[in-house]
Amino acid sequence: MSNKFIVSLTFIIFLVIVGGLLWLAIQSDNAVSALLSFTAGLSMIFLPCTLPLAFVIIPIAAKEQKQGRALGIAVAFGLGLSVTLALYGIVTAFLGDYFGLDQFTRVMFVVAGAMALIFALTELKLLQIPLPIFTHRIPNWITGGYGKTFLLGMFLGNAGIGCPNPAFYVLLTYIASTGSLVTGGWLGLVHGLGRATPLIFLVLLTILGIKSIQWMGKASAKIHILTGVGLVLAGAFILTYGLFGMHWWEDSIFHASWNRSVYNIAPNLAEQPGHPVAEGVWEAPSWVGWWSLIIFMLIPFIWYKLRHGVKNKVFWIVSAFLILLGLSASAGLIEVEHGHGIEVEQEQL
Repeated sequence: MSNKFIVSLTFIIFLVIVGGLLWLAIQSDNAVSALLSFTAGLSMIFLPCTLPLAFVIIPIAAKEQKQGRALGIAVAFGLGLSVTLALYGIVTAFLGDYFGLDQFTRVMFVVAGAMALIFALTELKLLQIPLPIFTHRIPNWITGGYGKTFLLGMFLGNAGIGCPNPAFYVLLTYIASTGSLVTGGWLGLVHGLGRATPLIFLVLLTILGIKSIQWMGKASAKIHILTGVGLVLAGAFILTYGLFGMHWWEDSIFHASWNRSVYNIAPNLAEQPGHPVAEGVWEAPSWVGWWSLIIFMLIPFIWYKLRHGVKNKVFWIVSAFLILLGLSASAGLIEVEHGHGIEVEQEQL
């Protein structure tokens, strides 16, 4: 695959992203259409619930020495993500009510988070999962990079379901009102493709930034570590989401600051003010959610240090930061009122 093709494809996707976001930003009625579904997907890259996906797929694609295969890995991940969103669309239409997704969503988040952490442990060479005895009969696309990445995309396609921006919320409400499985699946698939497009764009930029295959060979071990760390972060976040809901994150100063910044730039791209916050399997105070996130991250990091060893300075800095974050959460220092909306700012204006 030539650099000229990669450059051309990158430029085309860049135009699609910019044009789509500009179109979404100037919309006032948010009439539901395939275009709204796609552009809403594009805008999800700015939300803190979905941005971590970029830190998962980029290192995975960067491991590939061939440009065509790296692009294929990104596309497989995006297709897996899109299939999950299509399934959500179908379930939403079937239930006829967005809030009826709660129990289904909780289970999916727990499964997705656990699977992401398992993928992370395999990338960090902390866990080896033996394949079935008939592995030689399983097609290579399943056991190889494409199939594995497609399944990973399906599991991580849950990210962002519970933190919708206005267009996504309108989309789900419309699908629920139609009761059409075809409409729900189609719009969900298109929305998933929209979410996947910026991720593929970032992978293309990464491909263009790779100057030497020899450099990739030397950096292979580091890329495996980055992939594992990215999966640990995403898996811990999603698993905590499923277990304890999203109040701990959406009512935090981090989420509030991020959403306020996006709102000040383009209100149509920010999260829906006062939107329903997903509940988890168990109800718990915000500090429980934060400590859950921290523990799910610390366990693989400590395990990695004991098994392979890391620079003590890096390990202790990361550990100290996470523990300080947990203590701050316990003291209520990072919790703010209405962190998932911009109602406070509107009232002050």
